[in-house]
Amino acid sequence: MLIRYTKLVALFLVWGLMACKSDDAKTNPTQPGEQLYINGKIYTVNPAMEWADAMLVKDGVIVSIGTRFNVEQHATDEAEIINLKNSMVLPGIHDVHMHPLEASSENFLFTLNVDETNPENYKSAIRKAVNQNTTQKWILGWGFELHALLDANREPVEILDEISTTKPIVVMEQTSHAVWVNSKALEMAGIDNNSTNPTGGIIMKDDQGDPNGLLIDNAGNLVIDLAIGAIPNSEQNDYEGLVYFGLPELAKHGITSICDARTYWKRNHHETWKKVESNGLLTARVNLGLWLYPTEDDDAQINAIKAMYSFDSSRLLRINQIKLYADGIVSNTTSAMKSDFLVDLFNLPTNNGLNYVTQNRISKYISALEPLGFDFHIHTIGDRGVNEALNAIEQSGTAQGRHRLTHVEYVSSSDIQRFAQLNVTADAQVVGDFAQPHHWHENDALVNASLNDAIIPIKDLVDANARVTLSSDWDVSDLNPFIGMQNAVTRSPQNISLKEAIESYTILAAYVMRQENLVGSLEVGKEADFIVLDQNLFDITPNQIGETRVLETYLKGRRTYKR
Repeated sequence: MLIRYTKLVALFLVWGLMACKSDDAKTNPTQPGEQLYINGKIYTVNPAMEWADAMLVKDGVIVSIGTRFNVEQHATDEAEIINLKNSMVLPGIHDVHMHPLEASSENFLFTLNVDETNPENYKSAIRKAVNQNTTQKWILGWGFELHALLDANREPVEILDEISTTKPIVVMEQTSHAVWVNSKALEMAGIDNNSTNPTGGIIMKDDQGDPNGLLIDNAGNLVIDLAIGAIPNSEQNDYEGLVYFGLPELAKHGITSICDARTYWKRNHHETWKKVESNGLLTARVNLGLWLYPTEDDDAQINAIKAMYSFDSSRLLRINQIKLYADGIVSNTTSAMKSDFLVDLFNLPTNNGLNYVTQNRISKYISALEPLGFDFHIHTIGDRGVNEALNAIEQSGTAQGRHRLTHVEYVSSSDIQRFAQLNVTADAQVVGDFAQPHHWHENDALVNASLNDAIIPIKDLVDANARVTLSSDWDVSDLNPFIGMQNAVTRSPQNISLKEAIESYTILAAYVMRQENLVGSLEVGKEADFIVLDQNLFDITPNQIGETRVLETYLKGRRTYKR
């Protein structure tokens, strides 16, 4: 999940950025002023005029677009002429579900091979991290597959205790929905054989009732909070990760607008984003999704969240979304399903998944926060989770809200029509290979096989007039939006057209971010967020879309990336 880089690499990036800035001062045509782009294949995502070959930008705003003859009439003699050389141009890509701060931070000290099936083979890498980080109070890492530990020959806690029983060790699972800890970490978290499961989480125990070192969903989140809280420079790590890695990666892939889908405000993630913006280093439009902590008192949390609200359309950074989990994930049997799972991993009173936040609580938060301007971004994977989230929105939402359900892996046919009826966006991630049809029935051992015939039913949703956006969930999946587009148009029988896929990454996602009148399409009066590609998506076969490379990225008419 987490892409790591060293301090040395970060330093090289700083030198590179400084060199680029020095060069751009002389050659970058995107300084404030007037630019006339000609000889392009400009796909506007504007139904009134889908294609253009020229565009005039003044001070970051599109003032004319269409044929070269017509556009040139609006240009002054001072306009700088940029020849696009028949390259395809698109509006800037929106990715409304990703975790750029978490993906970029150096707080995680090691990364394991998620394909390893024998957890005993992890010991050398973890031991190395312990030995190399003697001053760290907690050893925090990432990268294992839950079922590898469930199938281990001994309890997971014993494997880590063989490395250390004096320093807490915490390893996040590849999906972030489970955490592996040693006995010292359990002790530091106050977890013992008398501990009960927290809201939205499970403390796994052995046959004697002792914690076995696996913490599922929110039980693991609580320990991660402790570990990160013990890192004295954690916020600086987050800041440097965003500036020197995360934001450049976004620009490299043509992404000009994003939603941070899990802004841990207790870790001051929102303050880190504010610092990046105040220092003039924010190179994308960002909406923060404040994390709704499942174990917090509702009234106290509502008051805290209200105080953080901020939305100014003239600024790049807005704090106007709430991210919450209705359920977990299907692979560890915590997604909220209408029917019981076919296996029972946790021996709980019920076996149809769990709720981080119940329907009634979601409804309460919507009632309290939607009037202020907050939109809800709700993690829903199971069919029961989808149904309950839609119920909560129907119960408490109004026409003011622009709420969305993300993942939507299992959706009952009776709920398909409700997305359009309730004006709820269905946000899907099809970048990962798991979303391809040849993987769907790998879940047959967990849920009824008939449910796996249409995982992530984007075609059914589009056919029902639902607003569908596509996003990455980076760094759970690849950041590249063109892989997402390719998969969206090829994953028959749940595929959509290329035009629909592009709209899902642009104008429809701009609506979710409340900026469809500002960006999302290339039209007169909108700000010039656009990208230049190395191939025309409409002139190639669908299986070549994922090979597309971004040549240049522009935000408000300023170039933020050049290949």
